[in-house]
Amino acid sequence: MTTTSSFSLRAVFDANLPELARQLPRNLLVGLAIDFVCALVVTYVLRASSFVVSLVFSMCIGLLAQLLIDGGRLLFWGCKRPAGVPFMLLLAAAGPVAYFGGTSLGYLLLNPYYSDLRLSLASHRTSLLVLTLLACFIGSWLFWSRSRMAELAARAEATEKRALLAQLQLLQAQIEPHMLFNTLANLQALIDIDTARAQQMLDQLIVYLRATLASSRADTVTLAEEFRLLEAYLSLMAVRMGTRLAYSLDLPAELAARRIPPMLLQPLVENAIRHGLEPKVGAGRVDISAAVDGPNLRLTVADTGLGLQAAGATRGSGIGLDNVRERLRALAGGGAGLTLQPNAPEGTRATITLPL
Repeated sequence: MTTTSSFSLRAVFDANLPELARQLPRNLLVGLAIDFVCALVVTYVLRASSFVVSLVFSMCIGLLAQLLIDGGRLLFWGCKRPAGVPFMLLLAAAGPVAYFGGTSLGYLLLNPYYSDLRLSLASHRTSLLVLTLLACFIGSWLFWSRSRMAELAARAEATEKRALLAQLQLLQAQIEPHMLFNTLANLQALIDIDTARAQQMLDQLIVYLRATLASSRADTVTLAEEFRLLEAYLSLMAVRMGTRLAYSLDLPAELAARRIPPMLLQPLVENAIRHGLEPKVGAGRVDISAAVDGPNLRLTVADTGLGLQAAGATRGSGIGLDNVRERLRALAGGGAGLTLQPNAPEGTRATITLPL
């Protein structure tokens, strides 16, 4: 029976050790501050003894009270916030025990130096006991308030995360119809011109939609999955544009498992084709790459299209790029960004920067 009880206490202690180690310094500082205030009250309000004697007794009583209260809280509730009425009963029991135990320890420490100490404090026993109980309740109220504030802060953070997730899902959902409508419009135009190529494009569209079905509903995807989706999309565009479109995808093996929001690069690739390569006379290419740049992940979509100046202001705005910027801002604030620059010798380079 004893072995089982000992094992249970050890299990409780081990389970809560990290949280206890984090709380212990802060709890001790608060407890010592309360002991100091009590010593001032005993010395200058009750006039029971000198400040040094009062401080020694306050620390003995306070540390014992903290040991009893925190030990009981750990034993019955762990690091969770304790129930109200049972915890009040614990305080009511710990106060007198801490008072009599702490005063006994104080007498033991100071009696050789203050022989009349017991007699001078005996007349203030009731006041000192009430002060001990009051200090226990005030200290416990401070700890409870701090625990309550931490709990409310955690709830607020969870609510903020849910709101952020809903915002990201809304922004993500805008990409899919935007891309799909553009592709269907191109398919409709191609049907009247080249039925065979239209059929081939429809087949590639089915492959692409199957590939996006799972990842487009996920919170994050790996870079390997994102690059596979881009390859499916570019294969689809290559059917329509023929030899006018060439492309490459460069994903280092060590970055393949890195996770990013789904379809983050899709609007940039679509933008490169729609505003850069399609209006251009002759062939062009799109190069997509991922690389580590110091503490950041750099994702680049470079094309050899008309470029920023020739394409005009529409190249830097629109639902696709606005969507990417909003998603980056929601995910990482100022730690992530999207930049558009001229690509040498021609075209545009769009770069997404994300903290690793």
